[in-house]
Amino acid sequence: MPLLPSAEDAREDHWRSLEPVTEFLAGRYGRWACGWNWSVGEGDVDGGVVEVWCCSSDSVTTPDATAPLVVEALQEWRGWLEDLTEWFAALSPPDSTPVSSAGLWHWERACTRLVTVVADRTQAESGWYGHCMQVLRWFLAYNGIDEGQAQEIVKNAVGGRFGSWIAPDVPAVDAVSSRFARGVGGIR
Repeated sequence: MPLLPSAEDAREDHWRSLEPVTEFLAGRYGRWACGWNWSVGEGDVDGGVVEVWCCSSDSVTTPDATAPLVVEALQEWRGWLEDLTEWFAALSPPDSTPVSSAGLWHWERACTRLVTVVADRTQAESGWYGHCMQVLRWFLAYNGIDEGQAQEIVKNAVGGRFGSWIAPDVPAVDAVSSRFARGVGGIR
């Protein structure tokens, strides 16, 4: 089976047709590469940040045209992850401050900034809030919060409060950020 699918295969079965590409990239570069085709809007996976890759049925043509597009999408995804790393470092409590001791304002501010950045980068299109929730969980993990606790905090803060194709308004972001901060503040 070739690494890149034919255009016909991509149209017929877009999920499986890209598995070899994703497996190759993840095997070569690490798990981080799995988001290479998480495109903006209704793509292979809704709600992502990659603009150069639409979906396999539109983006896969010939191997000579598709391979550079995959590379460009991977680079765009990597750039986003590097941007998030910078955001996480800037928004985390100072090194000497325990997570539970940081003021609620600190966590509210971080959540507000991250929600805004993700909504902007995903253009608040189809399913954007799924990636937003993922980014908030990653931020909590970056700050040493257990995966189960992070999942619960984010679910309680965001769950059902954002919608596809709708950029969050200030009251919605404020409400989510407040719930997020109280969730983090409740960790003991």
